[in-house]
Amino acid sequence: MRGGAPSAAQAASTGGDGLRPSLPELIALRGVALQRKQPGRGRHGLIGPVPAATRGRGMEYAESREYVAGDDARHIDWRVTARSGRAHTKLFQAERERLSLIVADTAPTLYFGTRVRYKSVQAARAAAVAAWLAQRQGDRVAALRGSTREAPVPPASGQRGVLRVLDALVRWYAQPPADDAGLDVALDHALRLLRPGSRLTVFADPRSAAQVALSRWSGLALHHEVNVILLVDPLELAPPARALPFVVEGRRVEVDLSSAAARERWHSEFLRPLEQLAVDLPARRVRTQVLSTADASDAWLGGGAGVLPK
Repeated sequence: MRGGAPSAAQAASTGGDGLRPSLPELIALRGVALQRKQPGRGRHGLIGPVPAATRGRGMEYAESREYVAGDDARHIDWRVTARSGRAHTKLFQAERERLSLIVADTAPTLYFGTRVRYKSVQAARAAAVAAWLAQRQGDRVAALRGSTREAPVPPASGQRGVLRVLDALVRWYAQPPADDAGLDVALDHALRLLRPGSRLTVFADPRSAAQVALSRWSGLALHHEVNVILLVDPLELAPPARALPFVVEGRRVEVDLSSAAARERWHSEFLRPLEQLAVDLPARRVRTQVLSTADASDAWLGGGAGVLPK
């Protein structure tokens, strides 16, 4: 289902046509990232509490030693404990550079939009801001999507690492990839790259994120800083109570929302996943933000992104 294209004025203000991301458009967002700060506790627009890092910035496993009173029980090394018969705890050492991993949902539902740009373009732009911010903070940056064929963009430092990620975002969000295997597969790939203390930022359609088991989000947040950015379109959040025309594969289709039953089905499809995620993810120490196609692409950092309707 595709919405209307943005106007010429809207396209000029976004640096692109709003239908497909361009590399110059994503490179230009470096200036936006340089002006923004890392999301912090209590920033406007964040859903729920901001999690504290469990092991600090860029911590890597070093060794295990016997547990002593006062050690963090979350760091118990259960394998060594079982083998030795005595409780052991893991010790960590700081890595020189933290890993910032961007996970891009490429579900077909993202290639749609009615305001300013498609959700897919907003995902690419917001992810570009995340990549530039990671470089500014001295992190290695990597990216991946749910694919059984394409390897992740490997971690790299500096501008070279960011440009590799931007190039991948342009390819992934130009059109729906034929081999999209879903967000669960993407998170499987992520687990192979992540080290304790990494930052994981996921850009996803709410329906994709809602299909991921809550236990998986809990497990990721236990060892990493996890951010989930949910991409929405204003029409999804507040549809008019009338017939809406769409073009689907070249054919004109109307969706009649004049009846209460039709609006309830719309609510179930678009709003209920958002409402549930707004409760479930912060409870699992996952920083969660809703980003509309009409928002500034850096608004997920706080101070301007959309919030859930009451």
